[in-house]
Amino acid sequence: MAVHDNVVAPSRTVRAETPPADHWQRWQRPDAPAPVATSNVIALNAAPASPPPLLPPLPTDASQMVPPGIDSPYRVLIVEDDRSQALFAQSVLHGAGMEALVHSDAEGVQQAIAEHRPDLILMDLHLPGLDGMRLTALIRQQPGQQLLPIVFLSGDPDPERQFEVLDSGADDFLSKPIRPRHLIAAVSNRIRRARAQAASQAGNAGAPAMNNPETGLPTRHHVMQQLGTSLAHRDRGGLFFIEIASALGLRERYGYAAFERLMTQAGQRLADAAQPHLLARLNDNSFLVLARSADEDTLDAMAHALREQLSTRAFVIRDDESVHLRGVVGHAQLSPGFPDAGSALEAVERTTLQARLLTAGVAAYVRREDVAAQEHLALLEGQLELAYQPIVAVAGGNTAQYQVLLRLRQADGSVLAAGQVIPAAEAAGRIADLDQQVLDHALGLLDLYRHAAQPLHLFVSQSLRTLARDAFGDWLLESLASRQIDGSALVIDVRLPDALIHTVTLQQFCTRMHAAGVRFCLSQFEPGDEANALMAQLPLAYVRMAARFSNSHTNQQTRDELRAAIDLAHRAGLRIIGQQIEDPQAAAAMWIGGVDFIQGNMVQSAGSELNFDFQNSVL
Repeated sequence: MAVHDNVVAPSRTVRAETPPADHWQRWQRPDAPAPVATSNVIALNAAPASPPPLLPPLPTDASQMVPPGIDSPYRVLIVEDDRSQALFAQSVLHGAGMEALVHSDAEGVQQAIAEHRPDLILMDLHLPGLDGMRLTALIRQQPGQQLLPIVFLSGDPDPERQFEVLDSGADDFLSKPIRPRHLIAAVSNRIRRARAQAASQAGNAGAPAMNNPETGLPTRHHVMQQLGTSLAHRDRGGLFFIEIASALGLRERYGYAAFERLMTQAGQRLADAAQPHLLARLNDNSFLVLARSADEDTLDAMAHALREQLSTRAFVIRDDESVHLRGVVGHAQLSPGFPDAGSALEAVERTTLQARLLTAGVAAYVRREDVAAQEHLALLEGQLELAYQPIVAVAGGNTAQYQVLLRLRQADGSVLAAGQVIPAAEAAGRIADLDQQVLDHALGLLDLYRHAAQPLHLFVSQSLRTLARDAFGDWLLESLASRQIDGSALVIDVRLPDALIHTVTLQQFCTRMHAAGVRFCLSQFEPGDEANALMAQLPLAYVRMAARFSNSHTNQQTRDELRAAIDLAHRAGLRIIGQQIEDPQAAAAMWIGGVDFIQGNMVQSAGSELNFDFQNSVL
C-alpha cells in the first residue's frame, strides 16, 4: 500500500472475476431507464441490468457512442438442463451487459434461433434426449447457421470427449467450473469476431467476405466461386489440394489453440509460396490453391514446391519447441474442363488420396477418359471373387477368424489381386463402390454363419475415402441392424498410411461404429512416433505388423523393433497379428516376440472355403 503525504491510496476493490467497467456501460443509452428484474430467468429481449454505482459517466457526444449495429447488446442462447448452472451463466453474461435466453432441452432450440437470432450459443454437452454434439451437428446443417458460434461449457474431464465436441462443429470448449471473467471473455471475443465478419460481408454489397478476418486468407467460398468462374471461361491453370498429416495427433499433443495457430502459420506460409495465386483453408488440415492462368506444364513443380514449404522449415509451437509438418498434394489442370467447381474439388481430393501412396507425396489428376485409355477401368471389367485366409491365435481358440481378400477374375480367366485392383478403382473413382460390394458380401457371410458352432469373425479392408462418406456409415449401421448381426463379428481393416493422413476422419467413423460393436485393425504397421500415437488415439482392437517383420528371425534389430511394438500395443490393450508367415522359423520368431495371432501360407493359403480347423490348431 503506497503512502504519500499521509494519504493512503485506496486498496483495489475490483476482483479479477469482475468484468471490466466498459462491459456495463457500452450498450447503455444516457437516457435509458434502469430495467426492473421480474424473473430469475432473463429472456433474450430483456434490457441489460443497471450499471453499478461509481462508474465513469457515459459520453454525451453522439460521435463517441458505439454504433448500434455492430455493438448492440450481445445475444447469447444458453442450452443447459441444469437450472442452477443455467442461472449462473445467465447472470454472469447479463451482468456483463449481454442478453441471455435459457433453454433446458434441445426441442425448442431451432425455434429460439429463428426467433431471437442469437450471436452465440452456449451449449451443454449432456442434454436429455439429444446430446449437445448431435444438436450442434443438426444446427450446422441448417442454412445460414454454419458459422453461428457454438461454445460448449461442460464439466466432462475427458480430453477425448473435448476433441469429439470440436469435431462435431463446435468453436470452443470451456471446462466447468469456470471463472466469470473467463466466461465473459470467451463469449465476447467469439461474438466480436463473428460480428466483424458479418459487417465485412455487409459492407461488400451483401456479398460473402472475400477474406477471412482472422487469417487474412481468401475464404473457401471466394476461392470456389473463382474456380467456377475459371471453369466457365475455360481458363488455363491448375488446382491444388494440400493435406497435412497427423492432424489429430498434433492437436492432442499441443492442444486445440496451439493446433489452430499451427494451421494458421502453415496457411500463411503456403499462401506466400503460392503467390500470386489464391489459397483457402478448407477444413482442419487441408488447403486449396487456385492457380488461374498458370503454366500447366509447371503444375507438378509447383506442387512439389508447396509440399516442401511444410517440411523444410520448422514451425514454432512454443518458445522451446518446434515441429516440421508432412503433407501430400494432388493437382489437376483446368483446361480439360470440369462440369463445375465441386467436380474439380472432388477430382483433386481423390488425386491426393493417390499421392499418399507415393514416396514423393505428389500426384497429378488423370481424367477418367485417360484412365480408360490406360486400361485402368478395363481392369475392373471382371467378376468379383473373394478369398479367405485364416488368422490363427498362437494359443488356439474357438473363434473362426479370416481376412477377406479381394480378387477379380477377368474375361480371359486371369485373376487379379487386390494390389492391382484397388489402385485401378482409386484412379477410376470407383473405390467406394468396390468397398461396399466386398463389405456387403462379408455381411452376408456373417449372417449365414450367425448360428455356427464356431463364431465367425471377418477382417475386411476398406479405404478411408469410403469411410469418410456419411451415406456409407448409414448403410453399414442399417445393414447390421436389419440382419441382426453382432457388430463385433466385423473387423474393419485400415492401412497405416491412410490413417496417418486422415486420422480425424477415421476417429469420427470409429466413434460412430463403436455403438454397434464394430472393431478396427490397423494394418501395415511400422513403428514410429506418429504411428505409435495412433494406438492411443484410435479405438483399435488389433494391429497387423508390416510384412517385413515376418523375417525378424534373420535380423536382431528387426526383432527388437517387433518386441517394442508388441509391448506398446499390449499396454494399450491391443492384440498383434503377424502376417505373411511362410515358414516355421518365422512363426517361431513371431511366437517368441509375443504376437497374439499369425497369418500366412504356413498356416494356410488363401482359398475360397471357410474350412480351417481353428479348434485343433495350436502353435
